[in-house]
Amino acid sequence: MTNQASPTVRHVPDRFRYEIEVDGTTAGFTAYRDRGERQRVFYHTKIFEQFAGRGLASRLVREALDDVRRAGKRVVPVCPYVKGFLEKHEEFADITDPVTPDAVQWIEAQLK
Repeated sequence: MTNQASPTVRHVPDRFRYEIEVDGTTAGFTAYRDRGERQRVFYHTKIFEQFAGRGLASRLVREALDDVRRAGKRVVPVCPYVKGFLEKHEEFADITDPVTPDAVQWIEAQLK
């Protein structure tokens, strides 16, 4: 039996994302852009193939959303994974804004 370190999540603001690390290796990330002072728009979540099936995406998104709450911001879940997570975890409903056509157009313009 190997003694693996617990996965850790860190905010990497200069890359506009949260990363999850396993044994010193980045296992995945969830990417965002801040829309004004209040909203953090999540648009993509990825766990690298060699780390799939370990529940890392859920842990990553939960910790990212906890950080958004501490920062006093709101979440706009354009990312399908983040949207699905929020549908299952009502404890984040108080910081969730709906995805509107305007928000989708805004994030698409930011990523060009």
